[in-house]
Amino acid sequence: MSDKQVRLLMVLTSLLWSGAFITGKFSVQEFPPFSLTFFRFLFALPFIFTILYVKEPRNLFPRGKQWPALIILGFVGTFCYHALFFTSLNYTTAINSSLIGATNPMVTTLLATMFMGERLTPLRIFGIFLSFTGVFLFITNGDWQLISQFQLNHGDFLMLLGVFCFAVYSLLSRHYMKQYQLTPFMVTAYTFLICVVISIPFVLWENPSTYLSTTTARGWLSILYMSVFASVLGYLFQAIAIQRIGAPRTAVFINLVPIFTIIQSVTILGESITLIKLMCAAIVITGVYLATRQEPKVNLLKSS
Repeated sequence: MSDKQVRLLMVLTSLLWSGAFITGKFSVQEFPPFSLTFFRFLFALPFIFTILYVKEPRNLFPRGKQWPALIILGFVGTFCYHALFFTSLNYTTAINSSLIGATNPMVTTLLATMFMGERLTPLRIFGIFLSFTGVFLFITNGDWQLISQFQLNHGDFLMLLGVFCFAVYSLLSRHYMKQYQLTPFMVTAYTFLICVVISIPFVLWENPSTYLSTTTARGWLSILYMSVFASVLGYLFQAIAIQRIGAPRTAVFINLVPIFTIIQSVTILGESITLIKLMCAAIVITGVYLATRQEPKVNLLKSS
């Protein structure tokens, strides 16, 4: 798979994840956070394990040291991130949540530079900064009054912790795939399974009998979308991209999620879009391109 194909795959992933924000608005109203996390990945299990069985039957069962690696990834990147994300929605605004989520590429790149020895070029720094600036202006619509009122609250700190968990997951997944011969299909399938198992006691604590009787078809369909498209396809495509181009470059594509979310809000929910949002979208796309483009390799061997 070429570098260009990987980038297109991550653009599609951002589109799938943006749809989860639309369906998430519906499901959060009907499910508590741990139960929402549980059902989202429970419904995803038959799909992802079928894919694993068809594509890689020899990797259907992990071996030896692969298990601890998968447990860590499932706990940090799937269970912790989603539990923190869904819980934060009860305390913070959509604007704050989106802005904090847009810091993921910076957090991932910083951790990769500090602990993984990733090379941070000036062009990549500029691209990350440009894409985040575009997201910031896109969400606030360039309204200084709205920007000046931005404050951190309890939910924001939960979201920050969630961003940190997802960044750690992104970095560890590539490291573990190399060290323990894990494939993107194995990582996706077993992190989902581990998340479901870890979630069980928390779901029982939330007492499902208090909400299951009133759950609507819209709520279940919302979870089904998040299970199949945002989880199975989204996580699988992300794992492939991390394996191919690394966690920092993959993470930058998360800045496209708010752009696609607004587009879907216009087409599905009938919300309006302004000229400044279109301009900011162009800034974000430019920043993502600069931060993820493959730099040309310099041939140091010159013929004499």
